[in-house]
Parts: sequence; structure tokens; C-alpha cells
Amino acid sequence: MTYARPTKAVIAAAGFGTRFLPQTKAMPKEMLPIVDKPIIQYVVEELVEAGIKDIIIVTGYSKRAIEDHFDTPNAELTAVLQKGGKEHMLDPLHEIADMANFVFVRQKEALGNAGPLLYASHLINDEPFVYMWADEFFLGSPNRMSQAISVYEKTGGTVFSCISVSEDRDFDRFGIIGGEEIEPGVFRMSKVAEKPGKANAPSNLASVGGYILTPDILSYIERIAQEFDGNGELTIQTAMQLMLDDGLPFYAHEIKDSRYYDAGDKVDYLKTVVEIALQHEDIGEEFRNFLKKRLED
Repeated sequence: MTYARPTKAVIAAAGFGTRFLPQTKAMPKEMLPIVDKPIIQYVVEELVEAGIKDIIIVTGYSKRAIEDHFDTPNAELTAVLQKGGKEHMLDPLHEIADMANFVFVRQKEALGNAGPLLYASHLINDEPFVYMWADEFFLGSPNRMSQAISVYEKTGGTVFSCISVSEDRDFDRFGIIGGEEIEPGVFRMSKVAEKPGKANAPSNLASVGGYILTPDILSYIERIAQEFDGNGELTIQTAMQLMLDDGLPFYAHEIKDSRYYDAGDKVDYLKTVVEIALQHEDIGEEFRNFLKKRLED
């Protein structure tokens, strides 16, 4: 049986980015540049490449810059570029706005990673969708989300995107999945252990975001929201465990031929900038020579 291909995605972009203060006091973390593109544009491009048409970005306080970025260039910028003989720079800006159908939803309170789905649920309807974080992405071919969608089309269940990990710190950073391998690189999941530590991990497959979710999850999130007493956070992991307990199908796939970039903290963000800069066709060689010289000094 082949299941309907998801065409919608929700991107969670409502956090305060406290790890990057004071920079993020006025600029959304999602808009921090990776050379000449903001982090969130890489996330959107991954979705678009996988065939996603409608992208719901759930934002919060001081996030207007995200909406402006995915809008067409304003009249003032257009006039400046035209006057300066740089009309050729307008086409790429229009292409950003035309990549997908963008919808922006304002999240009014911090609730945890299930919060964006509460606020976006009325736009999802009864169909599968992608759920992404706004500060991590993959580059590769086929990309992470294309691979996940292929698994969903065969299974019809919730799909986790995973990478193989070995360093001790990774078992304290990620959720680690447990389950049975049903075909090479695809697992029928039995549980998710959140940051279990290496000694207690059920496998070496770490969930790195980029979920394909069935609409069933929305009723489970509403259920835990009704029981929420305001202490702690509402998490999709809680809803997912309830779904697993009820026997709903969950699958994990190990991402192949793609490179994971995490821009969620300062060190990983800097690593991401350096790697992307080295691959950049305009500045890569010059930047590589600069780094070599600095290391030799």
C-alpha cells in the first residue's frame, strides 16, 4: 500500500534563543547568518526540495524578521538595487518568497516543543505533515526529508529521522530509539529514550528532528495540554510515548548520504558557518587559505 505524500510542514521558531544572548535580544536566532543565508532558509530549502508546498512557521515575540525574509523585497530595497545597477540581485530575493506557500502563526506563550502544534493544528487538517526545528538542517542528495517521506509512503506511520552516534555526549543530547530493523536502515520503533546516557541507550540511533507525523498526534497533544498544570513543558515526546503505548505505528530511518548541521548552540553554530563557508563557491578557496594561514601562525 502507498500512503499519501505529505505536502505541509510546520517549523517551530518561537523560542527565545537564550544561548545566543545578547545577539538574539533583537534578532531571531533562526535569522543568524550561515555566510549569506539565515539558518531557517536552509530548513525551508530542505523541505521544498522534498516536495513540501505549504510551510507553517510558528513564531513568537520579536520574530517579525522571519516573516520579512520570506516576503518579496520591499519598494525601498528594490529602488536601491535598481539605482545601483544591481537588478540581478532582485530575482533571487523573489525566488525566496516564491519557494512555498508561507503561513505565519504567532505563539502567545512558551509551552515546550508541543506548543507550536497546538497553535498550528487548525491549519493541518486530517493529513500527515512534517515537523521541523528551525535551527538544524541536512545537506545531501536525496536530502533527509526526501528519505523520510519515502519511508512514510511505504509505512503510513510516524517517521523519525535518525543518525548513528558513538560519542558519549551524543547519548546525553538526543533521544535514542529502540526497535526492530524491518529492512536495511528502517526500524519499527518500540520506544524512545530521552537523553538516556550511553550505558542505558537502547541503540546507537539518535533522533535529530525532522519528523513526519500523522494527524493522530494532534488529539494526543490536546489531551496532554488539558492535563498540563503549568509546571515544566508540553513535549511531543510525551504525546508520542502515549501513541506508542496505544500501538500506533512508529518508524525510524537512518539518514544516508547527508551531512547534519546543528546551529542550536554557539560552538555548533560556528562549526556550521565554517563548513558552509568552505563549500561556498564565491569565498571557499579564499576562506580556506585564510584558515590555513591562521593555523600556521
